[in-house]
Amino acid sequence: MNEQRSVAVWRDGAAVTVPAHQPVVTAFDLGLGRGDGIFESVAVVAGRTPHLAAHLTRLTRSAALLGLPAPGDQAWMEMVAAVLADWPAALEGVCRLFLTRGLGDGTPPTALALLAPVPADTLRQRAEGISVATLGLGVPADFRAGAPWLLGGAKTLSYAVNMAAQRHAHDLGADDVVFTSLEGRLLEGPTSTVVWAAGGTLHTPPVETGILPGTTQARLFTAAAADGWPTSVTPGTVDDLHAADAVWLLSGVRGAAVVHTVDGVRRGDGDLSRRVRELLAR
Repeated sequence: MNEQRSVAVWRDGAAVTVPAHQPVVTAFDLGLGRGDGIFESVAVVAGRTPHLAAHLTRLTRSAALLGLPAPGDQAWMEMVAAVLADWPAALEGVCRLFLTRGLGDGTPPTALALLAPVPADTLRQRAEGISVATLGLGVPADFRAGAPWLLGGAKTLSYAVNMAAQRHAHDLGADDVVFTSLEGRLLEGPTSTVVWAAGGTLHTPPVETGILPGTTQARLFTAAAADGWPTSVTPGTVDDLHAADAVWLLSGVRGAAVVHTVDGVRRGDGDLSRRVRELLAR
């Protein structure tokens, strides 16, 4: 196991690096006690974070949805620079930015940057593809848009349901999950955005369902449109995944993981994954 780790915390208006084994959060932090916080996972490639800006934009949006005071983009960039200072350029990493409500009651929030190598299983799924199980999330597709207390579209620390869904998928023999609404409409994966190709067009579900806006999906759709590949926001179903020419789960660190199996049914990708990877690499 590679022990390379790097940690920075925002203290008194400055990014401070600390030993990776040293505690940096009090046991009374509301992020720990209540999951009251947000985060982002940013890819580190060749010692750089080429897509940091998009993640900071989403982090700011999530903070606003939770009413969290945020240290600002400059603070995050300084923390990222601090953890990257001695990071080997040849080692692909994932930089996680955490913001919690701290101790509450007008106290400063807790802001952290943690850098670690990309897990081996993530690299394997990127290379080999994944199998997915479709699981119901238990809400109507249009409900979260009118229910701000459910924090639809925010990347919060409250990932217990997401992780439980992935464990259930593993029990079923699958690698990952695609959530569906009560009506059977496609939503998202626990840590990813769903994209499928059909009829010469790339499709993804609408964010009005309360799903997290995908930074990698947005980047792919921008590059695809410039390359002449039409894109569409589509309220799809599981049947659409089975009928699609190709299906992917997109995320910032894993990239575009091609889905080779949906609910136990094998499927191909029409050799489209190569084009998707090329577009994301631009």
